[in-house]
Amino acid sequence: MYSLFIKEIKIFLNSLIGYFVIGVFLTLTGLFLWVFPMSYNVLDRGFADMNGLFTLAPIVFLLLVPAITMRSFAEEKRIGTIELLLTMPLSNTQIILAKYFASVILLIVSILPTLIYFLSIYLLGYPQGNIDYGAMWGSYLGLIFLGATFASIGIFCSLLTDSQIVSFILSILISFIVWLGFDFIYSFDIFGSFGQIIKWFGIEHHYASISRGVIDTRDILYFMSVITLFLLFSRLQLQSRKW
Repeated sequence: MYSLFIKEIKIFLNSLIGYFVIGVFLTLTGLFLWVFPMSYNVLDRGFADMNGLFTLAPIVFLLLVPAITMRSFAEEKRIGTIELLLTMPLSNTQIILAKYFASVILLIVSILPTLIYFLSIYLLGYPQGNIDYGAMWGSYLGLIFLGATFASIGIFCSLLTDSQIVSFILSILISFIVWLGFDFIYSFDIFGSFGQIIKWFGIEHHYASISRGVIDTRDILYFMSVITLFLLFSRLQLQSRKW
């Protein structure tokens, strides 16, 4: 499992798309936070916080994460190496987890450079270092969980097709529905007391909760449950190739 995990990371980092994806994420967030004269711009807002990053990042992740996961199984199926993969001395669960954790590590690698933004805002604060650390680290944790959830969806979508483009589009659609779809339904306010329950099923509700700096075990359990659910779907889909 470890060798497959390392192989996945090397394949991604040895390809041009790997650096392109990470570069796009950092460029977009950097431009919106420091260059473009918008509400997200730190210098224009006059507040030493990173709320702009944590508002923009989920939108960028909606494209970034599917780009990371789209080749996981789709490419294996397209070139015919999926059968060779299944003959390895690994269980279906180990194969899926190796590819999944490789995707999550790559996601974290793309987030790490944003700590430069934190350092910049720390130095710009008045007095220096006047930052809400609880909200900031909570937002980073929420961002990792959100990305990890998108990655589990992306792995599942990659198993559904042998086309990376189809996998990419499917992953975006399903991730968007799970992220904001339930909030959209809740906004109609036609379900009465059940509306809050519907909203609870969406990622945005739990991401916003963690971003406030309060680590609630219910939010952690929600993300872990959704991740586990889609990884189980992936396992069933991979297992079906043997039937």
